[in-house]
Amino acid sequence: MPKAKLVLKDGTIFSGESFGAQTGAAGEVVFNTSMVGYPESFSDPSYKGQIITLTCPLIGNYGVGDSNTDKDRISKRFESEKVQITGLIVSEYSENFSHWDAKKSLSKWLKENNVPAITGIDTRMLTQKIREHGTILGKIVIENKKDVEFYNPDIDNLVDQVSIKKPKLYKKGKKTIVCVDCGMKNNILRSFLDRNISVIRVPWNYDFLGAKLKFDGIFLSNGPGDPAILYPLHENIRKAMSLKIPTFGICLGTQIMALASGAKTYKLKFGHRSQNQPCIDQETKRCYITSQNHGFAIDEKTLKPGWKVWLKNANDNTVEGIKHKTLPFFSCQFHPEATPGPTDTMHFFDEFVAML
Repeated sequence: MPKAKLVLKDGTIFSGESFGAQTGAAGEVVFNTSMVGYPESFSDPSYKGQIITLTCPLIGNYGVGDSNTDKDRISKRFESEKVQITGLIVSEYSENFSHWDAKKSLSKWLKENNVPAITGIDTRMLTQKIREHGTILGKIVIENKKDVEFYNPDIDNLVDQVSIKKPKLYKKGKKTIVCVDCGMKNNILRSFLDRNISVIRVPWNYDFLGAKLKFDGIFLSNGPGDPAILYPLHENIRKAMSLKIPTFGICLGTQIMALASGAKTYKLKFGHRSQNQPCIDQETKRCYITSQNHGFAIDEKTLKPGWKVWLKNANDNTVEGIKHKTLPFFSCQFHPEATPGPTDTMHFFDEFVAML
């Protein structure tokens, strides 16, 4: 394997070996503590612009499946049509893989998608550094390959890069929702179609009210980057809320709902990226174990009258979901659709469907 190194913006260097694409890359270095689910995570558009560090010590041992699609032409195994992460950092990569569904190695999949990766890194030390410092910019440098400049993904509209470019209809049942695609995971789409809901999937900045579409509810998807810069979407949702249309948001979607209502968001020190985050329902006191991938959160103190905190993270007490006290608006910061992770909150989709 060629030599490679991860260079952090503060000058710290971690040396290892390359097992992905032989190219440099730059972005925000984050960590994920999940033990499984790397094909689903790496294809999640919310990771756009990020170099992901996996704390699980052995990665690649069950390979990667194929990209077959289902009857609705949605990938059966991946959360988008390609690898979305900017780069990958692991402690030990396993070239030998074994799984009944595996078709290729992780290395081959990353190379096909032009994504660099490094093995042989002390990921425990790197993770501790991120926890103390906060997320930090970094770049992957491959031996004898062109160097790259540091890059801060927060300055760009990443949502525009991963959103669908024109509306698309998935025809199912009599009830119809508009899904605002900010980088929507495939299993969110599957979750609605499995419930016999027709979906009009629209770009993040599409004026679905001005287009005179006929629909019963609005869904706001997950996605990458800073939600505060998505001004056209804030305005579209603000108008929709004034019409009291049932609205459900997941991940970035919950931040958009807060911003549209007049609240504010902020960047977390190192974010939440794992499959075992405990969240407490403030109404029932029930604890859900959730799958998470986000770097921003809602500032509870800025919530406007009529809104309340519905869910909170049991680890750091940050807002994990909000509800309107009288109108049909609710959201969660984590991923009830899972893939990867637990399905404790899959019933949130049923609750939204019941509102339509």
